[in-house]
Amino acid sequence: MKLGNLIDAFQPADGPPPQTLGAFLRWCLSGAWPMLAIAAICSALAGGMEAGTAFILGKVIDTAIASGPEGFFGANIGVIFAALAFFLLLRPLLFGLSAATNAIILQPNVNPLVLSRLNRWTLGQSVRFFDDDFAGRIAQKQMQTASAVTSVVTEVINVVAFALASLVGAMVLLGSVDLRITLLFVVWLVAYFALIRWFLPRIRKKSAHRAGARANVSGQVVDTITNIKTVQLFAHSAHEERSAQDAMVTFRDRALEFGYLSAAFRFCLMTLAGVLPVLLIGAALWLWQNGSASEGDIVAAGAVSIRIAQMTGWVSFTLMAIYSNVGEVENGMKTLTRPDRIEDRQDAEGLRVTSGQIVIEDLGFRYGRDIGGISDLSLAIQPGEKLGIVGASGAGKSTLVSLLLRLYEAEKGRILIDGADVSRVSQDSLRSQIGMVTQETAMFNRSALDNILYGRPDASRDDVIAAAKAAEADAFIADLEDAQGRTGYDAFLGERGVKLSGGQRQRIALARAILKDAPILVLDEATSALDSEVEASIQSALTRVMDGKTVLAIAHRLSTLTEMDRIVVMDQGRIIEQGSHEQLLERNGLYAQFWNRQSGGFIRTQDAPSAAAQ
Repeated sequence: MKLGNLIDAFQPADGPPPQTLGAFLRWCLSGAWPMLAIAAICSALAGGMEAGTAFILGKVIDTAIASGPEGFFGANIGVIFAALAFFLLLRPLLFGLSAATNAIILQPNVNPLVLSRLNRWTLGQSVRFFDDDFAGRIAQKQMQTASAVTSVVTEVINVVAFALASLVGAMVLLGSVDLRITLLFVVWLVAYFALIRWFLPRIRKKSAHRAGARANVSGQVVDTITNIKTVQLFAHSAHEERSAQDAMVTFRDRALEFGYLSAAFRFCLMTLAGVLPVLLIGAALWLWQNGSASEGDIVAAGAVSIRIAQMTGWVSFTLMAIYSNVGEVENGMKTLTRPDRIEDRQDAEGLRVTSGQIVIEDLGFRYGRDIGGISDLSLAIQPGEKLGIVGASGAGKSTLVSLLLRLYEAEKGRILIDGADVSRVSQDSLRSQIGMVTQETAMFNRSALDNILYGRPDASRDDVIAAAKAAEADAFIADLEDAQGRTGYDAFLGERGVKLSGGQRQRIALARAILKDAPILVLDEATSALDSEVEASIQSALTRVMDGKTVLAIAHRLSTLTEMDRIVVMDQGRIIEQGSHEQLLERNGLYAQFWNRQSGGFIRTQDAPSAAAQ
């Protein structure tokens, strides 16, 4: 097996990510621990070479002084070869092995291991989780947290393990000279660790604040760029610039707080580092003067003290980076691991739709206290029935569909599909049986082919083209060309399909639903972005798509629902009327009012509740 494959970089983690730092790190790194341990051992062995270097130098000096210049090489060939073997073979081998474990085994694998786990978890969060945050901030947090975990792991192994082994080796070396020098070194270490203990928790806290502020800047900027057309149409560039600048000012303030603290930390540690050579070399000279140490002992004590003093700056900088990254990890953990999910039951089975009957029993749901939703709603939809759903904005139409798809979990009642409670089947199996076209059509910045294939990824190119033709999309797709020169079905559509008109995006969404060919079809304002001519041209295609399926069609344009088998009228989360188009007009109720008040085929909603509650 190649070194680069010793860690499975995409191995799923067991269970959800924990909410405490240590447990979260274990979750992120599970499966990689054996190789992390091996890498730490290699780093420690390399660190032990620092004391070994000083020891060899001291022995060579003592041997040279004892032998004199005339017979040194001839009388000490063994010592010379041992020194050569140490410097030319053993030391390079151990340092090379440590570098290989870091550059080949750890860094290329730990980052994708953590990132893939965080991304997998985030993709399973509920719609509410994404509604409550910036898309850019969530993406930034995934990348930031994975990078920070990787940095913590590699730095702990490459620096902390190395430094601890160096310190242990130094203590052993100094103990071989005189225990009093070792005692001085221990006193210095106590002061060193006390300084670290005071500074690093504060650095960790400041780093977490800085990480949160940085993510808010990213979220603000991405949110503005995502809605750049709206910004320009309303001439609000200056407003958005101020909003971004406010976030940047906060980030700068947090960065300055971190900078002041880190500068003070570095200054104190460098001062302490300067004390060490003075202590150890001075003590070795005093012992030599009293005949208790050799010249080689002075060299060894001097070499190891200078090396550790130099290492102090490196280690302090690395420890500061580690604690900074720990702050980043904590901030990312709090953002990404919130328990805001709709989980499948352990005994959840796959949904099998045989007829497409939908039964809704006493359904209830609220977005917040007395805000929108569904109240005590019951409805039976027969297999193959075409059901139209009408209501003013905020009446609960889209909420009903979201509960059917389990984008939200019902607080009361249940929904049955062919007798199976949707809360007891797996979400993927449920949604695979329901095709949907929404008013706000989702497009990926991928090719037209890939966007349509989203309906059925294993479909052939011919199947995709057939679906596009049925949705009246083939003609404009053939004329597409992107900035990279890709044309037709291979042309990329831009972020959220920005290169297409609303009607074109809607037709690609229809093609996607046609390709999916699910037994239940939901049309949520599916033709709202189409002009009357285009809508008429694809109406026959929609009729063919709906044939044999159970259909729920939400529409403000009531003319699109006149051929439905049944229409239900919703108001304030309840069904208040139902029947055919003709029956509802004869009843002269709310539906008849909507019909009579239509302008251009749409329900007027100026007196309706806010769409945000829908």
